[in-house]
Amino acid sequence: MTNLTFNMSRTIGRTLKAGDEIIVTSMDHEGNISPWLHLAQDLGLTIRWLKFNRETWCIEREDLEALINDKTRVLALNYASNLTGSINNVEQLVDIARSAGVLTYIDAVQLAPHALIDVKSIGCDFLACSSYKFFGPHLGILWGRQEILEELEAYKCRCSSMALPEKFETGTPQIELLSGLSETVGYLEWLGKQLGGSGERRDLLKVAYDGFCDYENGLTRTLIEGLGGISGVTIHGITNNNRIAQRVPTISFTHEKLAPEFIAGAMAQKGIFVWHGHNYAFEPVRHLGIDETSGVVRVGIAHYNTPSEIEYSLEQFASVLEN
Repeated sequence: MTNLTFNMSRTIGRTLKAGDEIIVTSMDHEGNISPWLHLAQDLGLTIRWLKFNRETWCIEREDLEALINDKTRVLALNYASNLTGSINNVEQLVDIARSAGVLTYIDAVQLAPHALIDVKSIGCDFLACSSYKFFGPHLGILWGRQEILEELEAYKCRCSSMALPEKFETGTPQIELLSGLSETVGYLEWLGKQLGGSGERRDLLKVAYDGFCDYENGLTRTLIEGLGGISGVTIHGITNNNRIAQRVPTISFTHEKLAPEFIAGAMAQKGIFVWHGHNYAFEPVRHLGIDETSGVVRVGIAHYNTPSEIEYSLEQFASVLEN
């Protein structure tokens, strides 16, 4: 996704001029920030920073409305944060941008494993994700509005096709990865059938993802409640039980005394994989006042995790953090 965004930002940059403005957010993964910062530096564009609300943990419409003006050309926005887990109301935010004639570029990497995405409903101009996040191969995926992709001038080899999607490919497609992606979608369809679904592919995918959401939300509640009961732990994200549906099951926390690297290492010794650092959520870490070099402990849940795994993890977290 990051590589695609660097590429596409350059292509979009051909339509911009010095003094034009791009809005990036303090909530995004660096893959949807740095490409636009470099583009602005090269073309003399202005970057406007859109902060996320520290109380709701989301981008709020009034904050976006306050930033958009007649010079705004692009809004780079994430669907869900890979640090806080918060899900933005992208339909609402995209509608504000489109009403002002602003292109919208959505990073959906963190949402794709947990919710079915509908670009038509969102109304965005571009949406990017990475299939390894939703149980597939390491492959970047970019959806773009057809009429816009047809108009944009691609960075391409002279002899390659001008037709979509080849227009934006730099050579032979990654055939083996595309085959893996097809099988991934097949797996998701199979899960939909196992959960009682029927009908066309989209119908089965919806049943599968609805099942993911309900199941993962239960595990998330258990994990957040357990971590919140451990002395010295601060969870960075939505913890209200009534708002669990407004986040993905990605939980980040810090401890008042123990470094994230130490915690992650201690948990690894117990056979539990968590991660530490800023996880490329460089700007969110800075916005929250967290030390950039140490970052957070991040725990990710997926549909294949079990309640017993969550309970065991909480027991081990307690043994590490309370001793």
